[in-house]
Amino acid sequence: MSITAINSPNQFRGKVLTIQRGPVVSEVEVQVRGGIVTAVITTSSLTELDIAVGSEVLAVVKSSEIALARLYNGIDGHSPYLD
Repeated sequence: MSITAINSPNQFRGKVLTIQRGPVVSEVEVQVRGGIVTAVITTSSLTELDIAVGSEVLAVVKSSEIALARLYNGIDGHSPYLD
């Protein structure tokens, strides 16, 4: 299955770096162009979508939620976007 259309300007294509699986919810870190986005999704959705470390995903920020992403450049730990 592939996404043919989505109505959200706040979307980031990336690759799953880590998954902290919990009994009800799981934390998924996604490497995107500007840094790492962390999403919390239900563990049942994680299984249903067959998301694993290395999966290519689309992170979509909904207007009813605010997600935080830590930005860094990987060299000295400082963000080129915030300095």
